[in-house]
Amino acid sequence: METREYTIDAAGKRLGKVATEAATYLLGKDQPDFTKNIAAPVKVHVINVAQLDMSEKKKQEIYQSYSGYPGGRNEETFEHLAERLGYAEPVRRTIKGMLPRNKLQAVMMKNLVVTE
Repeated sequence: METREYTIDAAGKRLGKVATEAATYLLGKDQPDFTKNIAAPVKVHVINVAQLDMSEKKKQEIYQSYSGYPGGRNEETFEHLAERLGYAEPVRRTIKGMLPRNKLQAVMMKNLVVTE
């Protein structure tokens, strides 16, 4: 099987539209030979994520993480997360949230390249 490559230009697009498109390619749902139990042989490049069209409400959206320990829940806004780790991180987390939570999720995320 040959690896298919896709490039998504995020400039001027909404975060959800870009994430949905990337998740569809990573899952392999755009191909007729789609199978749930096999990671699709694809490489997805998302470029220009710093130029996303973001509403003010979306910039205030809360991203949270939990370490598993008591008091280990952390919250921060999209703006703060993007400032701290770059715009690529919230995009990566959004795409990861659209993928199934199974052993293939990590494999699919390795096939994703997000650049600012």
